[in-house]
Amino acid sequence: MSERNPEQAPRTVLLRGGEVHSPADPFATAMVVEGDRIAWVGEEGAADSFADGVDEVVHLDGALVTPAFTDAHVHTTATGLSLTGLDLSGAATLADALLRIKEYAAARPAGAVLLGHGWDAAAWPEGRPPSRAELDAAAGGRPLYLTRIDVHSAVVTTALLDLVPGIRERAGYHPGAPLTGDAHHAVRAAAYATVTPAQRAEAQAAALARAASLGIGTVHECAGPEISGEDDLTGLLALAAEGTGPRVIGYWAELIASAKEADRIRELGALGAAGDLFADGSLGSHTAHLHAPYADAPHTGTAHLDADAVAAHVAACTEAGLQAGFHAIGDAALTAVTDGVRAAADRLGTARVRAARHRVEHAEMLTPAHLAAFADLALTASVQPAFDAAWGGPDGMYATRLGADRAAGLNPYAALLKAGVPLALGSDSPVTPLDPWGTVRAAVFHRTPGHGISARAAFTAHTRGGWRAIGRDGAGVLVPGAPADYAVWHTGALVVQAPDERVERWSTDPRSGTPGLPDLTPGTPLPRCLRTVVGGRTVFDRPNE
Repeated sequence: MSERNPEQAPRTVLLRGGEVHSPADPFATAMVVEGDRIAWVGEEGAADSFADGVDEVVHLDGALVTPAFTDAHVHTTATGLSLTGLDLSGAATLADALLRIKEYAAARPAGAVLLGHGWDAAAWPEGRPPSRAELDAAAGGRPLYLTRIDVHSAVVTTALLDLVPGIRERAGYHPGAPLTGDAHHAVRAAAYATVTPAQRAEAQAAALARAASLGIGTVHECAGPEISGEDDLTGLLALAAEGTGPRVIGYWAELIASAKEADRIRELGALGAAGDLFADGSLGSHTAHLHAPYADAPHTGTAHLDADAVAAHVAACTEAGLQAGFHAIGDAALTAVTDGVRAAADRLGTARVRAARHRVEHAEMLTPAHLAAFADLALTASVQPAFDAAWGGPDGMYATRLGADRAAGLNPYAALLKAGVPLALGSDSPVTPLDPWGTVRAAVFHRTPGHGISARAAFTAHTRGGWRAIGRDGAGVLVPGAPADYAVWHTGALVVQAPDERVERWSTDPRSGTPGLPDLTPGTPLPRCLRTVVGGRTVFDRPNE
């Protein structure tokens, strides 16, 4: 990569000598950026005519240039805290987790509340989470808040419980099991209240820096009163506005019923009253709302919203010109959401509801009726393929929770695309890591045959799909006039890849109009990001490459 002045973004840049992933020219090897926009895409032979009039020439040396990724579902502060704090996602056993907690506690200042994330008892040979007594011993009697990998339940120490008056009377309190529901929200609020503004800013900066280093140019922050807090969202948006990292699109997950409440959502800087507005919980924590009981528990999970509440919220958002959106994983929760959106459409007109581009996060346990409703109502499915990679398959956590037959129906990406449902990919970080190429790979090589999609479709959903989800149809693609949000990659040969693990060489027939992508076959090294540019400003540059 060429050297440049890091203190001032160049006005005009010529990138040449590589592969440019552009539908404007599937064989492009050069690109010109003027300010914050793509100005030209074409072949190397025509690049000389621009060389004398640019501020910087980037010699790609065969590198691939693509649109920057958009991660359509992120919890930025929590991601940063997991990067800078206690992360148990790599713990192989319960004993390993307890040792990590003990070592982390010993290294932290006395009096600090300990925060951690990522335990997954379903993956441990012990098959159970740590008990409160085990946590008390490992943490040395200090307050500890430790979320399960799905963030829908937590284990805590006695010292943290003692900080929350009345916690043992709250719904979701379990003396010998992880906390869920209101009890979980209460201990989370108490734990996060101890995070100082400086710690929060450090965590947010760390998360955005990680995103930039992975070629992510935009993140959709899914905030809300049960997740983070108003100061967290406004602080993050202010940090992003400085322009030194990825763009941040904010969502605030709170029900609204009036124009006044809609104005407050806008005052926070949020694009919509959406994101993790919980219709239910998660499968891992047995809190996703199902029509039939879990295979390994005698209940159907937890419903947080019914169709009437969904309808009122969607109607209020539509009339106010805001996006609405819901977290819905179980089939019963998805029925409540689709029935509610349908009721709002019956009241306001389907065209108005469709134009608002409301969205549903996760949307895992879809039935054919749900698919038809998503398509008819133009609901964006904001999904996380890494969930399937982590918990899918005949022996995964989903099969344990639901039985193999029901689990095989989860995350039907091919059916969503076939139905014409808008698709946006994300990570739900820190639930699964920021990993855009890994996300595309997981969407292609789905663990259930028939649910995977082509690499091209998955890549589009992880780049252009995130922009379309916020109503920006002309972005997320390298064509003249589009925003100059792009990433430069070191990678191997380009291929055209289908979801049945068949790999074909990139066609040399210009009539195909199909630009290639890296080979994502499992076991193949993923591309390495060399540079990330957002709005014409370099936000990540790998040294010496």
